[in-house]
Parts: sequence; C-alpha cells; structure tokens
Amino acid sequence: MNEATQVLNSAVRGASYNMLIQFLSRVITFLMNAYVLRHISAELLGVVNIRLTLLYTTILLISREAFRKACMKKIDGVQWRQTINLLWCTVPLGVVTAIVLSCVWVFLLDKPSSDYYVWGVMAYSLAAVLELCAEPLWIVAQAFLYVRLKVAFEAFAVLVRCVVTFSLLFVMPEWGLIIFIIAHLSYSAVYVIMYFGFGAHVLSAEFRRKQDDVHLSSYYDLLPQFHRSQSFLNTQSAHLVLSFFTQSFLKQVLTEGERYLMTFFAILSFAEQGIYDVINNLGSLVARFIFLPVEESFHLFFANTLIRGVPHHQQKSDSLHIASNTLFVLLRFASLVGFIILFFGYSYSYLLLDLYGGEGLIEGSGPSLLKWYCVYVLIIAINGVTECFVFATMSQKDVDRYNGKMILFSVVFLASALFLTHYVGSVGFIWANCINMTARILHSIHYIYDYFTESGEQPLLGLMPSLPVFLSLLISAIVTALSEVWFCNGCQLDVGNVIFHVIIGLCCLAVTAVAIFIKEKRLVEFIDRHFFPKRKD
Repeated sequence: MNEATQVLNSAVRGASYNMLIQFLSRVITFLMNAYVLRHISAELLGVVNIRLTLLYTTILLISREAFRKACMKKIDGVQWRQTINLLWCTVPLGVVTAIVLSCVWVFLLDKPSSDYYVWGVMAYSLAAVLELCAEPLWIVAQAFLYVRLKVAFEAFAVLVRCVVTFSLLFVMPEWGLIIFIIAHLSYSAVYVIMYFGFGAHVLSAEFRRKQDDVHLSSYYDLLPQFHRSQSFLNTQSAHLVLSFFTQSFLKQVLTEGERYLMTFFAILSFAEQGIYDVINNLGSLVARFIFLPVEESFHLFFANTLIRGVPHHQQKSDSLHIASNTLFVLLRFASLVGFIILFFGYSYSYLLLDLYGGEGLIEGSGPSLLKWYCVYVLIIAINGVTECFVFATMSQKDVDRYNGKMILFSVVFLASALFLTHYVGSVGFIWANCINMTARILHSIHYIYDYFTESGEQPLLGLMPSLPVFLSLLISAIVTALSEVWFCNGCQLDVGNVIFHVIIGLCCLAVTAVAIFIKEKRLVEFIDRHFFPKRKD
C-alpha cells in the first residue's frame, strides 16, 4: 500500500468518524434547542447566537485559521520547533483581537436590553483566547493523523455545554444570558483540558518510541523557544500564514456575511435575528455534520497526496490518479446529498418547523426561509468539495491572486445582501449567499479543469448524478410536493395526515437509494473499499 493510499484511508476514516460524532453531537444540540426555543425569548436567542457568537468566531478566525492552514502539512524533525513557535503567535494575536473587537461590540454597536451583555462580551472573548492555548496540541494531533480526536473532543465539549445550558434553564430560567455565558465558558475549558490531557499521551515514552520524529519530550517543549542553531520561525510557513490570513478573513465575511450585516447595520431586530438563526442552524445541520468533516479530512488528504503549486505533469502518476478519482467521488457524493436535501426538503420544511419550534417558527417567513436554504445546501456541498481541492493544491502565488478575487466576491455578496433584504426581507440573505457561493464554485471549477485538462482525468464529471438517479429524484420531488398539498395544506396538522406524508417521503427516498446503489457504481465501490475495508480480509 503506497503512501497516497494510506493517507486516503486515513482521510476516509477521519471523515466517517467525524460524521458519526458530529451527527451525535448535533442531534443532542438539536434536541436541546427544541427545548430552549420554548423557554427563552427570540430576542435573547438573537443576542447569543448572532451577536456574541459572531464575536467569538471572528476572534478565532483572525487569530488561528491562517495558522492552521499553513501548518497542516507533513512536518519533519527540523520544522517541529519552528511550527510550535509559529502556533504560539496565535495567543498574543488573539488577545489584541479580543480587546479591539470587545470595545467595538460594547461601545460602537447598539446594545440589547440584557443587563449582562457586557459580561457576555468579556466571557466570549475570554473563551476564544483560552482555546488558542491548545493550538500546538491541535496541530500535533493533525500531524499524526489522530483523525477521531479533534471531533471527539469538540463533540464532548458541545455535550458539556448542552448539559450545562439545559440544567440551568431547568433550574434557574430567570438567569437569562448568564446561563449561556456559563455554558460557553464550560465548553472552552473542557476543550482545552482535553487537549492538554492528550499532550500527556504525546509526551509519553511509548508514543515517542512509535513516532521518532516528534521531538517533544515534555510540556516545556510545547512552549515557544529560541535556538541559536535555527531561526525562530519557518520563513515559508510565516509567508503562507500571511497569504492565508487575507483569504480566511474574506472567507469569513462571505460565510458569516449576513451576521455582520445584521450586527453592524441593524437590518433585523434581535428577535428577527433569533428566528433567522434557528432556520440557519436547522438548514445547515446536514452541511455541518457531513460536508464540513469531509472538507476538513480530504483537504488533509489532497495536501499530503499532491505537491502544492506543482502542475499535474510533475506529480506522481498514481497520486494524481488517486486524487482525481477521490475528487470525482466526493463531488458525486456532495451533489447527491445536496439534491436529496433540495428535492425532499422543499416538501417537508413546513412540517419540520412545526414539529421543531411550533407556531413561533411556522408563522411568517420561517417555512420560506427553510425551503430556500435547501437550495443553498446543495450549493454549499459542491463549493466545499471544490474549494477543498483548490486550497490544498494552490501555490502561494495562486493563493495571493485568489485573495483579490475574494475581495470582489465579498463586495458582490454584501451589495446583493443589502439590496435583496431591502425588498424581500431575511430571504435576501440566502439569495445573496447563493450568488456568492455560485461565483466561487465557477472559479474552482475553472481551476480544477485547468489542473486536469492535459492529464486525461475528468473529476468534474462527478458534479451531476447519473440520469436515472436524477430522474428518480425529480419524480420524488413531484410526488412529495403533491403529498404536502393533500395532507399538510398549511392548516392544523392532523396526526394521520402527517404519518401518510412521512410514509410517502420514506418510500420515495427508498426508491432513490436503490437507484443510487444500482447506477452509482463508482461511488458505491469507493465507499465499500475505504469505509468497510475489514469486510475484504
């Protein structure tokens, strides 16, 4: 088994473990939110999930995202010390970012009515800085392909946050924002403690015998250090950080753009922001526990299989073929899941919102938001896979050039969002996101086409399902849409009608699954070979 195949198997295992653990953690969060929606105001939900969470994610994005991308590669013995030093630069950067953004959040933005808003800003900023202290151990885990560790730690931390939130809401519901402050600090503390516990394993003699290139023997070795024999930082990695910084910041603006617009331009009230956030989280549930783990795991695979910035004819032929086949399968997988969400989600959005949040979600624009979000999920799926390959293979020059294009994408998104929300309300945010993501997909497709055009490989054929599968999806969409009209026509939902509607959907889904199994041989064989390798022993 060659090195590329080993890395591929590791990436597949990482994606599968990530999906499973993400699914379990998201189910727990999903159930907790259903309870939370009935016990707190929509305004408080907007403050926590839009205003404070945006502060937290922005601090982490500015402070660590570029460092992670630059350091997520195979590290030899000489580079370990320089990599550790580079990662510790995230902490002072995080402190400065937290102070600046906290002042903006407290003094320049409109304050909500909550008495503890300033404490919330301080707590969420502190949580972000605290998590940065675990970055060296995070990159060690990634470097040695501990594929289950990252998501397992995050899932457990999410579970702790959910338990704390639920318990305090049940016992002290009048605490309001204080509940979410305590819960979020609990998440960050558990996250850091678990990574430093993992550090004890890395520093053990048994681990160092198995990994003789780790060059770490104590916690002191995980601290930044100066050595006369080598420079403090790796120059190439430091320059790559600067390139990725602009890209990551612009990507954050594009990904969370609607939240920035809500926060800085007060387009929606806090209550409207809360409802939008619920729909956003519900609509992106599949994207988070399937597409994000796939993107993260296979970014590592492509980065280790292909040499960054080197054209296809200078790559190893077997590595290029494996990368092309993997990209084809990932695109086919993403498009299939996206089309399933789109064609079935349209007919079950109203029912899902009614069961999940009751009248507070089905009144107004809730169902329309979720239906359009189903379109957005398809676009997210394809964009995630294409950019996964592009960012793993681009040269630094290409990354810098792409950053200029990201500025254009950002301007188009912000302008379209402001224009569309003025005329169609919160749905305009989803439309603007669709425009933005589609432009990024077209750019990535152009890059991938140029990359493989002379090699004879055609991974972009994975973008569309086979014709029989697509027809089965289209027929299912028509049948379930008619079923919604007959059994769930916007009035008080009858239990019997709901059951009939769900059964019809499950039957259509089963037919689609059979069509996929029969006609998507390449995808099925890939899953069988890499997800269930023990069956062939």
